[in-house]
Amino acid sequence: MHTHGPELLAEIARQAKAIRIDVLDMVYRRQAGHIGGCFSAAEILACLYFHHLKVDPSNPGSPGRDRFILSKGHAAAALYSALARRGFFPVEELATWGRLGSRLQGHPDRLKTPGVEMSSGFLGHGLSIAVGMALGQRLAGERFRAYVLVSDGDVQAGVAWEGALAAAKYRTTEVTAIMDFNDVQLDGPGHEIMPIDPICDKWRAFGFDVIEIHGHNLLQILDALDAAAEAHSKPVVIVAHTTKGKGVSFMENTAKWHGGVPTEQEYGRARLELEGAEP
Repeated sequence: MHTHGPELLAEIARQAKAIRIDVLDMVYRRQAGHIGGCFSAAEILACLYFHHLKVDPSNPGSPGRDRFILSKGHAAAALYSALARRGFFPVEELATWGRLGSRLQGHPDRLKTPGVEMSSGFLGHGLSIAVGMALGQRLAGERFRAYVLVSDGDVQAGVAWEGALAAAKYRTTEVTAIMDFNDVQLDGPGHEIMPIDPICDKWRAFGFDVIEIHGHNLLQILDALDAAAEAHSKPVVIVAHTTKGKGVSFMENTAKWHGGVPTEQEYGRARLELEGAEP
């Protein structure tokens, strides 16, 4: 494992906090969006974009770049925040989300937004796309890694497991799946709507190595990403246990905030909580 110092951890934590504040502002301004699943993925995105991914914001299409795929495309606002703060486009452009002519669509569009690798929205497709990218790079003689953020809602779709089968068959160790397992979806608790446990056993049965972590613990995320990069026999999935709506007390673990829009009063309360959070 690599050593991750306090300065790095503090910077990643600062970026995760900024992502949450950006998302809250964007959803409130647009009066639409998905706060809960953006908040649950904030630390994961911050670890990827502010430490782990080999990307060049000044040249988003560079052949050797790592690819990040947001399979859970409804968390677009969090991805846009990470991309903007990493330098792919101005942070001020986040204010255009949802406007006519904006480069920032309701769900990610790879033809419009710098840094977006896959147009997403329909759940379940991301892993298959990542496997295709891995196979394509072998034919082209390139070297890069692909990271795909899936959700527990993603793996309720059959196409996700078709991707898993292909990843195992072709040993696409270039691909790391990261599962944002917050167990809350639009209509209620995921384990009531369509249970997926024992999810780690399922991934193993499909031929994956599994790393199970606390999805808001920066050290665990970083160590898991490092470990996945060293895997050479099987594809890896990082099962990250997270909290829907993480960071705002009245939003956490509540289905309303899968796609709910805060009132003016709720927005103010949430903003105060996020601004007061450490760091």
